[in-house]
Amino acid sequence: MYAQMVKTDADKVKALQEMTPEERAFQERVDRGEKIEPKDWMPEGYRRTLIRQIGQHAHSEIVGQLPEGNWITRAPTLERKAILLAKVQDEAGHGLYLYCAAETLGVTRDELTERLLSGRMKYSSIFNYPTLTWADIGAVGWLVDGAAIMNQVPLQRTSFGPYSRAMIRICKEESFHQRQGFDIMMKLARGTEAQKRMAQDALDRFWYPSLMMFGPSDKDSVHSAQSMSWKIKINTNDELRQKFVDQTVPQAEYLGLTIPDPELTWNEAKGGYDFSQPDWSEFFEVLAGNGPCNADRMEARTRAWEEGAWFRDGLMAHAKKAAARRAAARHAAE
Repeated sequence: MYAQMVKTDADKVKALQEMTPEERAFQERVDRGEKIEPKDWMPEGYRRTLIRQIGQHAHSEIVGQLPEGNWITRAPTLERKAILLAKVQDEAGHGLYLYCAAETLGVTRDELTERLLSGRMKYSSIFNYPTLTWADIGAVGWLVDGAAIMNQVPLQRTSFGPYSRAMIRICKEESFHQRQGFDIMMKLARGTEAQKRMAQDALDRFWYPSLMMFGPSDKDSVHSAQSMSWKIKINTNDELRQKFVDQTVPQAEYLGLTIPDPELTWNEAKGGYDFSQPDWSEFFEVLAGNGPCNADRMEARTRAWEEGAWFRDGLMAHAKKAAARRAAARHAAE
């Protein structure tokens, strides 16, 4: 979900004999499973690809607060309010970890935000869908965070050290988010008929957008090969999507809910489910800015950025004064 249409600058993966000595030494380190650290030499394409992917990931965590944030005051109990508040707070922290990881590559948080607001960077397509009912909050936790975990667990093994280490903590917190969503769906599915219908409706609306989170089919994902050679990506889009379906279908059956796919069948030969592909034209429309909530999400981020300018300026002024005081103290001590 965090590499949806992330481009690599490379038309094909170079063979070792085609690489410069520096490129060859770098690729051999990656192949051995070594972590690349910010001060290490790296190909410029590797650095730019990481900035795009980590930046998109960070933006997704921040924008991902919006579909759930407006339900904090409307959650059905005080306990549910507290749990949802904690979850939204976690997402802000995830964005912070990731912006920090991107900054080690020589890009500032301000630059990343400017790219988002200008349309030069994206966030995950799933966050352009509305949360219409309380059941949607359950579906987001169960399906959306479930798909995120499917993507993020392999990223703990990604080749860039700061990204890999950030993912270790993020995955621990995302597992709580998924359980929170599943618990909501279980309560609704075992409640009244109206509550069960609400849960089924949320599943119906979020199923295919969740499948889109992994990005287009491998045959149409032309930039994955280089990212996988560099171990920025660990699994292909289709591999992750298949794992997600195979994990989620039994969970839906346990809840007594129906996956909205009449073609869904168990394939004994491959040991997994055959399922219908999403409407990829819808996916590309959403990425182009024409989804149900694209305009609302970008308006909210733009407003937050503009209204927070005074606070950022204050922090920078305080930091400069503190640095000046430290420099003066060192000078006096000398």
